[in-house]
Amino acid sequence: MKQIFLLLAAAAVFIIAVGLMSQKLSVSPARTTKTVSVGNTKISVEVANSEALRRKGLSGRTSLEANGGMFFVFTQKGVKPAFWMKDMLIPLDIIWIKNSEVFQINKNVQPPKKGAPDSQLSLILPKDPIDYVLEVNAGFSDKNGVVEGTPVDLSGI
Repeated sequence: MKQIFLLLAAAAVFIIAVGLMSQKLSVSPARTTKTVSVGNTKISVEVANSEALRRKGLSGRTSLEANGGMFFVFTQKGVKPAFWMKDMLIPLDIIWIKNSEVFQINKNVQPPKKGAPDSQLSLILPKDPIDYVLEVNAGFSDKNGVVEGTPVDLSGI
């Protein structure tokens, strides 16, 4: 009887351990926080430097710090990525960066209506290839005087 109990206990511990390990493996990769300066404004950014982090982006977030954002790093420079607001809950300014300066800004991009199907979501694209993308709270660009040509200091990345 004691051997059966020990065998069952060992099996239970094994099942729990496998469950915990698989749960850890399914968690998204950890985000790295760095600093980017746009003009004279420092921004604490989460770096999305993997396909999984870029795909997740800021979706599901209910808020973003005033001088916070997400900085998208691609596998190469000179890309023309398509962004959409899938599962977004907050409006954003999308700042497209090329050659260490602001190349284009899509201001006050609104989240989709609740329950909108993917087929109704608009794609947001840069006019030309870019190097990086910075997403910040809507209104950030106007509040901080960010315009096309504003220098971007990426030394903190």
